[in-house]
Amino acid sequence: MNQKITICINREYGSGGKTIGEMLSENLGIHYYDKEIEKLAADASGINEALFVSAQDDFHGTPLFRSSTSIYTGELLPPSSSEYTSRKNLFNIQAKVIKDLSETQPCIIIGHCGGFILRDRPNVVRIFVHAPHDFLMEKAAEKKSLPPKDLERYIEKENKRRAAYNFYYSGTEWADAHNYDLCLDCSVLGFEKARELVKAYMKVRFDGLEF
Repeated sequence: MNQKITICINREYGSGGKTIGEMLSENLGIHYYDKEIEKLAADASGINEALFVSAQDDFHGTPLFRSSTSIYTGELLPPSSSEYTSRKNLFNIQAKVIKDLSETQPCIIIGHCGGFILRDRPNVVRIFVHAPHDFLMEKAAEKKSLPPKDLERYIEKENKRRAAYNFYYSGTEWADAHNYDLCLDCSVLGFEKARELVKAYMKVRFDGLEF
């Protein structure tokens, strides 16, 4: 790809958003970042990677974490600060990593509020991938060996966690179409057509784009 475009993907659990990101990465020959962001943030800050992982994976959608506006400021605290490993500073460190990636290379960012962090940049495509209940159940069952009721609860819990994480740091609703350039239902399109639709959108939007 001949332009530094960043594709940011948020997705419901089991919807195929990660699969589409991986397919775009392979097809376009650009890097795909998901869990690697935590590693890059740890390398940049000297903070144990496990703290970045737990700050995201152990996030719970309780009233404690609700906020009416974004708490993100982008301000990085020095290592001497008592709040250096606070949730807020861990997020800000990850946000700087995402900004640096977007500035230096075309890439794909999965989750991590990437679309919000890069919302003011013209070279960003923000995507939300969703699907009906039965499709989510079918695809989730390929990853989790759980009885149907337990799997249903797991999907609901995971999606609530993602929504709460997004709202806490961005002050925006995770599944609100107004926050995205494209909203894709993979149960209708399938993964390959979804990938091609993203590419077609990029071709129309970015003049002179070549794959």
